[in-house]
Amino acid sequence: MNEDARFEDGGGKPLRLMAVDAADLEVISSLTQDAVFPATEMAWHPKAREFALLLNRFRWEDAQDASKRGRPVERVQSVLLFGDVEKVQSQGVSKRDKDVVMSLLAIAWEPGEDGTGRLTLTLAGDGAIALDVETINARLQDVTRPYVAPSKKVPGHPE
Repeated sequence: MNEDARFEDGGGKPLRLMAVDAADLEVISSLTQDAVFPATEMAWHPKAREFALLLNRFRWEDAQDASKRGRPVERVQSVLLFGDVEKVQSQGVSKRDKDVVMSLLAIAWEPGEDGTGRLTLTLAGDGAIALDVETINARLQDVTRPYVAPSKKVPGHPE
Protein backbone atom coordinates (compact mmCIF):
# COMPACT_ATOMS: atom_id res chain seq x y z
CA MET A 1 0.00 0.00 0.00
CA ASN A 2 1.41 3.40 -0.97
CA GLU A 3 1.38 5.85 1.88
CA ASP A 4 0.76 9.49 0.99
CA ALA A 5 3.17 12.02 2.33
CA ARG A 6 2.33 15.68 2.57
CA PHE A 7 4.21 18.64 1.13
CA GLU A 8 3.91 20.16 4.60
CA ASP A 9 5.82 17.20 6.10
CA GLY A 10 8.76 17.88 3.83
CA GLY A 11 8.59 21.60 4.38
CA GLY A 12 8.42 22.13 0.62
CA LYS A 13 5.85 23.14 -1.89
CA PRO A 14 5.08 21.55 -5.25
CA LEU A 15 7.77 22.41 -7.77
CA ARG A 16 6.87 24.62 -10.69
CA LEU A 17 9.98 25.50 -12.69
CA MET A 18 10.77 26.82 -16.13
CA ALA A 19 14.01 26.55 -18.12
CA VAL A 20 14.92 29.08 -20.80
CA ASP A 21 18.69 28.58 -20.88
CA ALA A 22 21.33 25.90 -20.29
CA ALA A 23 21.81 26.79 -16.60
CA ASP A 24 18.07 26.48 -15.93
CA LEU A 25 18.02 23.17 -17.78
CA GLU A 26 20.77 21.80 -15.49
CA VAL A 27 18.52 22.46 -12.49
CA ILE A 28 15.61 20.61 -14.09
CA SER A 29 17.95 17.77 -15.12
CA SER A 30 19.20 17.34 -11.55
CA LEU A 31 15.67 17.38 -10.13
CA THR A 32 14.43 14.78 -12.64
CA GLN A 33 17.42 12.44 -12.28
CA ASP A 34 16.13 8.93 -11.51
CA ALA A 35 12.54 9.82 -12.40
CA VAL A 36 10.71 6.76 -13.69
CA PHE A 37 7.87 6.54 -16.16
CA PRO A 38 6.11 3.91 -18.25
CA ALA A 39 6.63 4.17 -22.00
CA THR A 40 2.93 4.97 -22.33
CA GLU A 41 3.38 8.28 -20.45
CA MET A 42 5.27 10.02 -23.27
CA ALA A 43 3.45 12.22 -25.76
CA TRP A 44 4.65 14.09 -28.87
CA HIS A 45 2.22 16.68 -30.22
CA PRO A 46 3.71 17.88 -33.54
CA LYS A 47 1.06 20.54 -34.24
CA ALA A 48 1.54 22.09 -30.80
CA ARG A 49 5.31 21.47 -31.05
CA GLU A 50 5.33 19.93 -27.56
CA PHE A 51 6.81 16.79 -26.06
CA ALA A 52 5.60 15.77 -22.59
CA LEU A 53 6.40 13.13 -19.99
CA LEU A 54 4.46 12.20 -16.88
CA LEU A 55 7.20 11.25 -14.42
CA ASN A 56 7.35 9.67 -10.99
CA ARG A 57 10.07 12.01 -9.78
CA PHE A 58 12.33 11.31 -6.80
CA ARG A 59 12.19 14.37 -4.53
CA TRP A 60 15.92 15.15 -4.42
CA GLU A 61 15.15 18.54 -2.88
CA ASP A 62 13.71 16.77 0.19
CA ALA A 63 16.02 13.74 0.57
CA GLN A 64 18.46 15.31 3.04
CA ASP A 65 15.67 16.65 5.25
CA ALA A 66 13.90 13.27 5.19
CA SER A 67 17.11 11.59 6.33
CA LYS A 68 17.69 14.13 9.12
CA ARG A 69 14.12 13.73 10.39
CA GLY A 70 14.12 9.93 10.06
CA ARG A 71 11.19 9.84 7.64
CA PRO A 72 10.93 7.96 4.36
CA VAL A 73 12.12 9.50 1.11
CA GLU A 74 9.46 10.51 -1.37
CA ARG A 75 8.45 10.59 -5.01
CA VAL A 76 5.88 12.80 -6.68
CA GLN A 77 4.21 12.75 -10.08
CA SER A 78 5.40 15.60 -12.27
CA VAL A 79 4.84 16.76 -15.81
CA LEU A 80 7.97 17.58 -17.79
CA LEU A 81 6.98 19.58 -20.87
CA PHE A 82 9.23 20.75 -23.68
CA GLY A 83 7.96 23.43 -26.04
CA ASP A 84 9.17 24.66 -29.44
CA VAL A 85 10.02 21.07 -30.44
CA GLU A 86 10.57 20.60 -34.16
CA LYS A 87 11.57 16.93 -34.28
CA VAL A 88 11.70 13.92 -31.93
CA GLN A 89 13.93 10.87 -32.35
CA SER A 90 14.51 7.97 -30.01
CA GLN A 91 16.88 5.07 -29.57
CA GLY A 92 16.12 2.01 -27.45
CA VAL A 93 12.60 3.30 -26.65
CA SER A 94 9.37 1.56 -27.59
CA LYS A 95 5.86 2.61 -26.62
CA ARG A 96 4.55 -0.80 -27.74
CA ASP A 97 5.62 -2.64 -24.59
CA LYS A 98 3.30 -1.11 -22.03
CA ASP A 99 5.08 -2.82 -19.11
CA VAL A 100 8.44 -1.17 -19.74
CA VAL A 101 9.37 1.40 -17.11
CA MET A 102 12.10 3.86 -18.09
CA SER A 103 14.41 5.81 -15.84
CA LEU A 104 15.59 9.30 -16.77
CA LEU A 105 19.25 9.85 -15.96
CA ALA A 106 19.98 13.29 -17.41
CA ILE A 107 18.92 16.02 -19.81
CA ALA A 108 21.71 17.52 -21.92
CA TRP A 109 21.76 20.57 -24.20
CA GLU A 110 23.73 20.78 -27.43
CA PRO A 111 23.43 24.29 -28.92
CA GLY A 112 22.99 24.78 -32.65
CA GLU A 113 22.75 27.99 -34.65
CA ASP A 114 20.69 31.04 -33.65
CA GLY A 115 19.41 29.61 -30.36
CA THR A 116 18.31 26.28 -31.82
CA GLY A 117 19.72 23.03 -30.56
CA ARG A 118 19.16 19.50 -29.39
CA LEU A 119 17.98 18.27 -26.02
CA THR A 120 18.98 14.71 -25.25
CA LEU A 121 17.15 12.80 -22.54
CA THR A 122 19.44 9.95 -21.50
CA LEU A 123 17.65 6.90 -20.12
CA ALA A 124 19.01 3.97 -18.12
CA GLY A 125 19.80 0.96 -20.30
CA ASP A 126 21.24 2.87 -23.27
CA GLY A 127 17.95 4.51 -24.31
CA ALA A 128 17.75 8.13 -25.40
CA ILE A 129 15.24 10.64 -26.69
CA ALA A 130 16.49 13.54 -28.83
CA LEU A 131 14.43 16.69 -29.25
CA ASP A 132 15.43 19.20 -31.90
CA VAL A 133 14.18 22.52 -30.56
CA GLU A 134 13.90 26.10 -31.73
CA THR A 135 14.96 27.27 -28.27
CA ILE A 136 15.15 25.94 -24.70
CA ASN A 137 11.60 26.00 -23.38
CA ALA A 138 11.06 23.42 -20.64
CA ARG A 139 8.66 23.27 -17.71
CA LEU A 140 8.60 20.94 -14.71
CA GLN A 141 5.54 20.90 -12.51
CA ASP A 142 4.57 18.58 -9.66
CA VAL A 143 0.96 17.50 -10.19
CA THR A 144 0.24 15.17 -7.25
CA ARG A 145 0.96 14.99 -3.57
CA PRO A 146 4.26 13.33 -2.67
CA TYR A 147 4.14 9.67 -1.72
CA VAL A 148 6.58 7.42 0.09
CA ALA A 149 9.05 6.03 -2.45
CA PRO A 150 8.14 2.34 -2.97
CA SER A 151 11.80 1.31 -2.54
CA LYS A 152 12.10 3.53 0.58
CA LYS A 153 15.67 4.24 -0.63
CA VAL A 154 17.60 7.06 -2.24
CA PRO A 155 18.47 6.02 -5.82
CA GLY A 156 22.09 4.93 -6.14
CA HIS A 157 24.55 4.92 -9.00
CA PRO A 158 27.34 2.38 -8.47
CA GLU A 159 30.44 3.18 -10.45
